[in-house]
Amino acid sequence: MCFFCFLISSCSFGATKSTSDSIKHPLKPLKIATITLGNEQTDKYVTSLLNKRIAIVGNQTSVIGKTHLVDSLLALGIQVKKVFAPEHGFRGVADNGEHVSNETDKKSGLRIISLYGSNSKPTAEQLADVDIVVYDIQDVGARFYTYISTLHYVMEACAENNKKLIVLDRPNPNGHYLDGPILEPEYASFVGMHPVPIVYAMTIGEYAAMINGEKWLKNGVSCSLEIIPCLNYSHDTFYSIPIPPSPNLQTDKSIAFYPSLCLFEGTTISVGRGTERPFEIFGHPKFSKTSFTFTPTPRLGSKNPPFLNQLCKGIDLSSELNTPLYQLDISILLRAKKLLANRDVFINSPSFFNKLAGNSKLKNQIEKNASEKEIRKSWQPGLDEFKIKRAKYLIYPD
Repeated sequence: MCFFCFLISSCSFGATKSTSDSIKHPLKPLKIATITLGNEQTDKYVTSLLNKRIAIVGNQTSVIGKTHLVDSLLALGIQVKKVFAPEHGFRGVADNGEHVSNETDKKSGLRIISLYGSNSKPTAEQLADVDIVVYDIQDVGARFYTYISTLHYVMEACAENNKKLIVLDRPNPNGHYLDGPILEPEYASFVGMHPVPIVYAMTIGEYAAMINGEKWLKNGVSCSLEIIPCLNYSHDTFYSIPIPPSPNLQTDKSIAFYPSLCLFEGTTISVGRGTERPFEIFGHPKFSKTSFTFTPTPRLGSKNPPFLNQLCKGIDLSSELNTPLYQLDISILLRAKKLLANRDVFINSPSFFNKLAGNSKLKNQIEKNASEKEIRKSWQPGLDEFKIKRAKYLIYPD
């Protein structure tokens, strides 16, 4: 079945609408529902913010309708003291891995403190004039997407400084399937901190509960946590993100392919950064001949992309039938290695590739030409164990 039969644009923020009752798929239909986000339910959290000093952890996705959460709370008389911003910055335009500096918001005059770079965790000094921290960021449900690492450090700082954290929950666009290898502790980093699979099928609220429950914070501390759940959401509900969560995830297509294609970031393969369609295509100048080509150029969020101004022969995944929609598409990695025909080093950054994979086994399997079936079979025991652990923290039905 064509991948994009399931992709239906969101008509308004927080609502996904369609004329059909479900998005058909041979494995599992995705439901269509009008979802109410956590931040839209101001009656459930604003009262607790009154007469308190508030910090917001947010970015460009932190909006209620068309109004940013910061502006909405200020208009309601809430004393917002500062904003903490994750990777890509408060406005979501910085490149992946680009250092994000502190700044002052021109509209509100609030101090924006970067949590990406030298300061990944709020300090005691930064929290001294704060009573409650509110987290409201759209995630995409992949272990190496760093917003959950920021969540970890915010929770840890709140626990250590006796501050309450309120998570305004949001749907996970990849929340309908579990897949990938479980991260092994020795490969923990900011692109993967916890022993979870690459695709963990939990919302940011459920994930926060798991961080607390599994004692993953430093010294086993526990964060005072309140979650404002979404309404009318389940893990098999389709959700189209209305605002790109980062500059290279602009479409439903790219968000769906991202968990599979991000592994290429530790290889010599381009994932289309510097084009109009990042994470929908992949390629390399030395690929065997293909009918599809692209040339990366400087763009917003990709100032200096791999193979800048070089013609890349590649694959347009959005036009193909085999998709990673219900599982990671490891065939993409194996196919790319074959197309490169060993004329160049495939995995050019073994350390980073292993951090993304969460182990060294996947790299070895690819180098030894293991089959997709063999690779997937090696993941299953870990996935079975994680599924049991995950069930303890679910807020929404599967």
